[in-house]
Amino acid sequence: MKTIKNISVLFLMLLSCSYSDAQTIDLKGKVIASSDLGSIHILNITAQEFTITKSTGEFFVSARLNDTILISSIQYIPQNIVITEIILKLEFLSITLEDRVNELDEVVVGKVLTGDLLLDVGNNDAKRDINFYDVGIPGYTGKPKTQKERRLYEADAGKSVIIAPLFISINVHKILNKISGRTKKLKNAVQLEEQFNCMDKVKSKFSNLLFANYELEDHLKSDFFYYVAEDPKFERLCKSDIDFEIYEFLLQKLYLTNVEKIESKD
Repeated sequence: MKTIKNISVLFLMLLSCSYSDAQTIDLKGKVIASSDLGSIHILNITAQEFTITKSTGEFFVSARLNDTILISSIQYIPQNIVITEIILKLEFLSITLEDRVNELDEVVVGKVLTGDLLLDVGNNDAKRDINFYDVGIPGYTGKPKTQKERRLYEADAGKSVIIAPLFISINVHKILNKISGRTKKLKNAVQLEEQFNCMDKVKSKFSNLLFANYELEDHLKSDFFYYVAEDPKFERLCKSDIDFEIYEFLLQKLYLTNVEKIESKD
C-alpha cells in the first residue's frame, strides 16, 4: 500500500513538472533605458511571437520555460533572455538596456615583428592549403556553378593562341568578349542573381515576423526587400547567415523607412 502511494506521489510530481514545462503564460515585462521606452521590439524567438513596448516601457509577451526572448531597438544594445522557472513563477521580466555606441571596426595590421629576421620567419604560422594537384589528382572543390556563372566562366576562359613572330600567348576568345562587353554583362547578371537569391531567402524567412503589426500588401513588402537589398551591407549579412544580425538590420531599415515617410509628410 505504501509502495502504491509513493508511486502515485511520484507520478503527480512528474505530471506537474511536465505541465510546468509545457505551460505558456502571458508574461508581463518592463524595459528600463536612458531615453525612449516606446516601440522597442520584443521577440520570442522560440515561439515566433512578436510585440512592442508601450511608451512606459511595459509589454506583454507569450512565453514558456526555456523560450528565448530578444529585446531589440535601434538605439540600444540588443539582449537575449532565456525564460527560467523563477521568471515564470514571478510572471514578470525586467530588462535594463544599454545605449548603443557606434564604434569603428577593429583593424588588425599584423603580428608585431621583433626585428630578428630568423625569429620572425620561424614564428610565421602561415601554411599553404593542400589541393588536389599536390597529390597528382586534378579536381574542383567549389560549389556547383549556376548557369549564369558557367557562362561567365566560359566567356573569361578559352585557349590561348601563340603569335608566331612575337611568341606571345594571347587569349583571343577572352579579349573579344571583353571588347564586345559580353563579359561585363555576364558579370552583372551573376551579381544580380546572387543578390536576388539572397533577398528571396531573407524575405521568406523574416517577412511574416517583420510585418506582423503592419497591414501591407504583398507587393509593398517585396518593394521593401528590394530597397534593403541595395544596401552594401545586405550581401555580407546574407552570406553570414546569422539570423540575429540580419533581423537587427531589417528592423533598422524598417525604422528608418518609417521616419523618412513621417518627415516627408511634415
